[in-house]
Amino acid sequence: MPRLNRRNARKVHMPEISLTPMIDTFCVLLVIFMIAAPMVQHAIKVELPQGKAKEGGKEQEFVVTLSKDNKLYFNNFPITRKELTSTVHKALLNNEECPVYVRADETVSYGEVIAIVDALKCSGVHYVAMATRAH
Repeated sequence: MPRLNRRNARKVHMPEISLTPMIDTFCVLLVIFMIAAPMVQHAIKVELPQGKAKEGGKEQEFVVTLSKDNKLYFNNFPITRKELTSTVHKALLNNEECPVYVRADETVSYGEVIAIVDALKCSGVHYVAMATRAH
């Protein structure tokens, strides 16, 4: 009968944590967020008026959206008209030269759009651009 060695008796097998399932889960979540992020950008349905000029291409964009039912959004988050100026002012603290784009549904009255633009200008925004859709 073989005799047990002290060295073999003390050897304890340490459990391992397999990283492969965690890495697979991370990769799947990354792909899901990469696909979902562009969809969230245009989650608010707005029929923009047509125009030939194209704005954009900046590294950071601030967008104020006025929907068909006169609901107001700042960067896709609902906001009230009272909160608009303070929120935009806080967002532009370090980006004072960054434009603010106004996306308004074509059925919204011109006076409503001008009221939003006027409120933005009074809050210290230097450049307000009107978003349009291409022909």
